[in-house]
Amino acid sequence: MLRPARYSAPMQYSISDRKLFEADVSPDRRDASQPPDRSLGRVVSCSGARATIVASVTGPALGPNNIWAVGRLISINLGESRVVGLVYQMRVMSSGWDESGANAIGIDVELLGEVVDLPDGRCRFQSGITTYPPLGSLAHRIRSRDLAAVHDLGECEGAEIGTLSQDGAIPATVSIERLLSRHFAVLGTTGVGKSSAVALLLRKAVEAKPNLRVLILDPHNEYAHAFPENSVRIDAQTLDLPFWTFRFDEFADIVFRGRPLVEDEAEILREVIAVARSRYRSGAAHDMVRDLGSSVLKRPLDLGARRPAEMGGAAGLAVPYRIADLFAAIDELIGLHEQRYPRATLRSLRVRLETLHADPRYGFLFAHANSIETIAPVIGQIFRVPHQGRRVTVFQLAGLPSEVVNAVASSLARLAFDLAMSSRGGYEILLLCEEAHRYVPQNQALGFAPTRQAIARIAREGRKYGAYLGIVTQRPGELDPTILSQCSTVFAMRLANEADQQIIRAAIADASASTIAFLPSIGNREAIAFGEAVATTMRMRFLDQRPEELPAMLGHEPGAARRPEPGLEELVARMRGL
Repeated sequence: MLRPARYSAPMQYSISDRKLFEADVSPDRRDASQPPDRSLGRVVSCSGARATIVASVTGPALGPNNIWAVGRLISINLGESRVVGLVYQMRVMSSGWDESGANAIGIDVELLGEVVDLPDGRCRFQSGITTYPPLGSLAHRIRSRDLAAVHDLGECEGAEIGTLSQDGAIPATVSIERLLSRHFAVLGTTGVGKSSAVALLLRKAVEAKPNLRVLILDPHNEYAHAFPENSVRIDAQTLDLPFWTFRFDEFADIVFRGRPLVEDEAEILREVIAVARSRYRSGAAHDMVRDLGSSVLKRPLDLGARRPAEMGGAAGLAVPYRIADLFAAIDELIGLHEQRYPRATLRSLRVRLETLHADPRYGFLFAHANSIETIAPVIGQIFRVPHQGRRVTVFQLAGLPSEVVNAVASSLARLAFDLAMSSRGGYEILLLCEEAHRYVPQNQALGFAPTRQAIARIAREGRKYGAYLGIVTQRPGELDPTILSQCSTVFAMRLANEADQQIIRAAIADASASTIAFLPSIGNREAIAFGEAVATTMRMRFLDQRPEELPAMLGHEPGAARRPEPGLEELVARMRGL
């Protein structure tokens, strides 16, 4: 049972002042049937961002109606306005607890803003405090109407993604336009419901924006189950991403398995690619010397006119080339009388390319490369142009060789930005990076530089062209803080690691910093949402979804029957990509 606290006002308030204040500001009543005196506590201290309230309770206050609980919002009555505070710490004022009598408790709250009554009977929440509560002000359980006003998006169109944890009758809404255009992140440890939350957000985004295309980099092959009717699944067997669509640094990473290149290797590969492109353009084979210039001693770095095609970009993507021409160019370099490169290095490169070409796991690079004359079919398959009712592409990375995942991610991120920019607003592209710390790690020495650059370009410049970024990770402490700082909306789910919590603490607004204290203990499917897409920081619970709308790996779908054990030969064939 809660009782009004009985405390003397501070010295700066006289008895008459106190009586006048209490007479002018009557206790807040949720409806006429409630008792007139609903003062649950009084303000005894106040600073610029926080206040302390003292109340009196008899016995433990249990159940959903308990106002004094960490994480709840309360209001402090100022008459025509009410200051909203977040309870973040509680304590008993005495040294013990009286089971039969009244106990004084101190409640520390963080001041979030004010709810102001409007002349038309509505109320509006505004962040920041214009009038601070005087000492002795009455604190109340917040009205449902005020709680809804705190999280009201105003004139922005909102999509319902859940309910408020404090009051399940009030929807939690986000602005899809702000969520996408200013990028977003979903952070949380394993098993808290990140993937199901992401699937819900993507579903709401596709419903709200008819020209949106979503490309999911799915390292666990689980999102296809969540979009059975409006997605296309691309895996190692259905992917066609010709080797000639890759930039030089991406293709070199595939050829040399990610190890650092020595100078001769880089120059040889760049030179033979330039020759292969030149021969494809001319439609006939030429002598190596004539292709490279009048002198066999001319270095590839001197061929300035060839650099755009060698490095990729618009010029490089427009010019395919044949793997057979790479082999021929290497053979001609080996056969030159005046050796420009060591024959051992040339032969080693040829063996690498032959091995790569013959490996069935790399079939998506070479199988149809000669029959695809332009990049148009690649763009159409990956980015759903035209979409034919399926605007989500689930790119399953788990079946690809680990050596090519970084280069593929780099190529896809680069293509997403180029497509959005070239469409001039006709297409909006959302690139969702699951396990994003793999692609943009905090340690600059780790990861693949072109992937980091391609994703960072979307984060920095994508908003202007309609290229958006979604970041999902269970390890925000290992994520590049520059990338995370570009995500203006964050859904922070349960995080127990102190380093991860510190990352969130640095990103969240100072006025809601105490909210981070709840991160280790919030429940599954709960999140603390803050940033541009929400009206104010809110603790929320994502909507329930049907089993068929939840991400699940093949064979692990809810209710799926146990799959038979494959034989040894079948297992080996799968491992080889056959």
